[in-house]
Amino acid sequence: MSSEPAHPVPVRHRDHGMWLARFTAQVLVVCPRCGGRALVAPLPGLAEAPYFSALLFQPRRLTCAGCGAVADWTAEQRGAGLVGAVPGGTEDPFFRRPLWLQARCAGRILWAYNGKHVDALAAFVGARLRERNASPTMGMFARLPAWMKSAKHRDEVLAGLAALRTLARRSAPADRSDAAHERGDRPRHHGSMLFRGGPY
Repeated sequence: MSSEPAHPVPVRHRDHGMWLARFTAQVLVVCPRCGGRALVAPLPGLAEAPYFSALLFQPRRLTCAGCGAVADWTAEQRGAGLVGAVPGGTEDPFFRRPLWLQARCAGRILWAYNGKHVDALAAFVGARLRERNASPTMGMFARLPAWMKSAKHRDEVLAGLAALRTLARRSAPADRSDAAHERGDRPRHHGSMLFRGGPY
């Protein structure tokens, strides 16, 4: 039997300025009806977003395979522009539902949008050498809280991310983390707008 970890962590991590927005294509949330795992994704039939920031303007649908709940979201229209969602915090950027992937870690709350987001965070946190090859202005890793980037919390954060990875495979209301509830910690809106001459 192999002793290799399921998700080996690289020794070196290169930060190319990856945006948090790229992980909003699919967001796992707590279902507003049954409390199980629901999925927030772009409406079916839409063209693929040409760039990651466009994901924050695309119409969304929340669906729960457990109870059949469905809800739709569209960006607010302001004049000829659309007001984009703002990622960050423990609520999804669109419906403001608590994220499904939340866990208590180092006295704080560790969260992620989906499994790919978890893997990206684990690669960064676990690396012994971190290199930045891009401006930190919009980069996700540069904006992580200090406690997540601290070497003294590395093992605890990696364990928390492993717990989130397991949670991503579960969907029943009974599987919901005790950390997955509303906190009102949504980020301040920064007025991001897309001018496309009308709604999607």
